[in-house]
Amino acid sequence: MATRCPWPLSLPGCCLLLLVLGSPGFFQSHAVEVDVKDHANTTCIYAKWMMSFLIKYETNSSEYKNATLDLTSTNVTHDGSTCGNKTHAPLLAVQFGAGHSWSINFTKTNETYQGNIISFTYNTSDAVFKDAKRKEQVTVVVKDPLRPVQLNTVYKCHHLDSIEVANVSQFFWNVILQAFVQNGTISKNDSTCEADKSTVAPTTVANLTTAPITTASPPLPTTTSKPVEKPLTGNYSLKDGDKTCLLATMGLQLNVSQEKPGLININPKTTNVTGSCGNTSATLRLNDGNRRFIDFTFAVKNTSANTQRFYLKEVNITLITSINGSEPLNAGNNNLSIWDTFLGSSYMCQKEQTVLVTEDLQIHTFDLRIQPFRVQDNKYSKAQECSLDDDTILIPIIVGAALAGLIVIIVIAYIIGRRKTYAGYQTL
Repeated sequence: MATRCPWPLSLPGCCLLLLVLGSPGFFQSHAVEVDVKDHANTTCIYAKWMMSFLIKYETNSSEYKNATLDLTSTNVTHDGSTCGNKTHAPLLAVQFGAGHSWSINFTKTNETYQGNIISFTYNTSDAVFKDAKRKEQVTVVVKDPLRPVQLNTVYKCHHLDSIEVANVSQFFWNVILQAFVQNGTISKNDSTCEADKSTVAPTTVANLTTAPITTASPPLPTTTSKPVEKPLTGNYSLKDGDKTCLLATMGLQLNVSQEKPGLININPKTTNVTGSCGNTSATLRLNDGNRRFIDFTFAVKNTSANTQRFYLKEVNITLITSINGSEPLNAGNNNLSIWDTFLGSSYMCQKEQTVLVTEDLQIHTFDLRIQPFRVQDNKYSKAQECSLDDDTILIPIIVGAALAGLIVIIVIAYIIGRRKTYAGYQTL
């Protein structure tokens, strides 16, 4: 194991870690540059990259919130980074913040190398986890999806990529990496990721029926005259064990006006569903497969001694993939009180509704039906319809309008008749 180096010196058996301010964007992270050297002061691993983490955690009120961890220019160490030996694989490791750490080890064949296991530990005692129910260190481990890279070649990928495991999303971009560096000299040969090779033309309307951004895709048409189609309706559900605890049916469309307006239809065929159920709080998380996450948080309220209702309390949206060249964003609204109905019932609204997240971000819902609590026999309970769907409200409005119109006609006819009568008297 390499010993800890007095930063920023690079000594035999140690690694050099530099922090460079990254470009502005959604993740206010810093580029990390690590030069791992052996005891002969020869470089064996070189890496420079940016990363950030989005973590979902439970609060004391049994609600779920998101926390973001970014690397800053302070309190970053590199204990444990090593070139490896016959029994231990080379390891790249960094520690940051209040007890957080990240590492990856590497394997090789006669011709290629690749990452093997990524380990990430986060500490919910950190202040970013506000009102966390459990104060502890949590470790998640995942297999690195990076494809093998030719030895004596530098892997480069500026495109943003992500890995999801448990309640953690890990984001990486601006990656420059070479493991098993030969003779201590960084190679001049490059291997570019497929995502950087693809060229996608920006459009006013982005539709998520295209392939995930981690694969090369043909340029999208640049025309903007075609109207946006109504999104497909998706059926989503969560289970607690073998029992369905949440049901949702809806068509979703995001309206993003950050820098350049854009509409995104969420494709239910490529959308992954996760979340959590509870007695007083439930969360539905949708991941469309294109680095876009939508979290709906529902809560229960007491309106009287014996009456409980549920409602949509909070919406959080993370758009990792930029829209029309705009910067990625993370936005939320935790002060909602909509989709309100009696506990044990479902809420339904077939007409289009708009959920305001921020001034620059709205959600349009179509053919909505939701039941986040007390689902029985894997099907919806009786629905309470929204006012937009309730045609019975239109009846008194129509009758009232007709009566008002009739009164106006009668008054006009009366006035005209009076004028003619008055004119006749004048003639006589």
